[in-house]
Amino acid sequence: MFTSLRQARLLVQASHAGQRRFLSLHEYQSVQLLNSYGIPTPKSILAKTPEEAYSVAKNFGTDELVIKAQVLAGGRGKGKFDNGFQGGVHVVSSPEQVKEYASKMIGSKLITKQTGSAGRVCNAVMLAERRDPAHEYYVAVLNDRATQGPVLVTSNQGGMNIEEVAAKDPNAIITTPIDFDKGLDAAVGLDIARKLGFKGETAQREAAGIFASLYKLFREKDATQIEINPMAETVDGHVLCMDAKLGFDDNAEFRQRDIFALRDISQEEPSEVEAQKANLNFIKLDGSIGCLVNGAGLAMATMDVLSLHGGNPANFLDVGGGATPETVKKAFEILLSDPKVKSIFINIFGGIMRCDYIAEGVIKATKELGLSIPLVVRLKGTKEAEAKQMIRESGLKIIPFDGLDEAAAKAVELAV
Repeated sequence: MFTSLRQARLLVQASHAGQRRFLSLHEYQSVQLLNSYGIPTPKSILAKTPEEAYSVAKNFGTDELVIKAQVLAGGRGKGKFDNGFQGGVHVVSSPEQVKEYASKMIGSKLITKQTGSAGRVCNAVMLAERRDPAHEYYVAVLNDRATQGPVLVTSNQGGMNIEEVAAKDPNAIITTPIDFDKGLDAAVGLDIARKLGFKGETAQREAAGIFASLYKLFREKDATQIEINPMAETVDGHVLCMDAKLGFDDNAEFRQRDIFALRDISQEEPSEVEAQKANLNFIKLDGSIGCLVNGAGLAMATMDVLSLHGGNPANFLDVGGGATPETVKKAFEILLSDPKVKSIFINIFGGIMRCDYIAEGVIKATKELGLSIPLVVRLKGTKEAEAKQMIRESGLKIIPFDGLDEAAAKAVELAV
């Protein structure tokens, strides 16, 4: 079960990097969406400047607030800003303190365990009322491969890493399959609330209602994950969703325009955003060898062979079966935008993709972009002979190979 949860999170993290298999929302956007389904949360208001944050705090109605950096990454509370300010989540007690903290957050990059050393820019903060929890719970709705359908995952040990809870105490996790069409039965929801330890009928009914509403949101909005951690039973006996993480399937973008309009590309790698516009499957990595390959499997194998020869790929790039010379040129532009790239390795197997198209694009890009770094090319398959002839006649310094091992070794050697 928790393999599914980890997989869902890893895919969401991959979308944060820019290659959007799943769309993720900022916390304030998730809160607004939860509220639209009648799911209760602490009152919260967004602010995009320190002055706006001060004004919001002054008129909030209470000085007991929490300020949260709006950055698409986990571990915000333990993160550190590039200006040295520690933590992306703080309890604050005055409008002046809110303004001070907001000025240190907004416009700076927050570095967490999920962002890498580059961090992600904080463009806004969310101010939320402090609500004292009597107990914290974990709730998630996601798809489960084992049951081949949606499940409700709950635990009475919320407010912490749920994978760690599952590893230490598997019995603390309750996994409940949900009927896709009918949703979560009210009696089943009440039974789960009682098992979790919600005290009093009011809290149990509220928790059961939230479970049902979360699944309704999950299904109607084509979500891949809805995670509430924690869900809190407050000291006054009510139930609130204190923090939310929502992910949505890109395949549903055509019918979820309102959700996908919320995408924040400032949280994504710019080169990956550009690649997506050109329909290129691209993920930026940390190495020095730029890779241009057709087919995800061959791309992964190419990266493995480069690593085997002691090299480090600078990217995953699958141009797909429908690439054109223009697409190839765009791919080169993206590769060359990375100053760490010291050599480029092109590995093409011409099945659907024609090798002469790749050769035309390579020659065009080399001439127009003034390519100055070494270029190693391996072309096999459809129109292979024609492609090799085009490269020979171009007069350009393109290093051709037939064997994968030899080509990879040369690309690694040239990147040193």
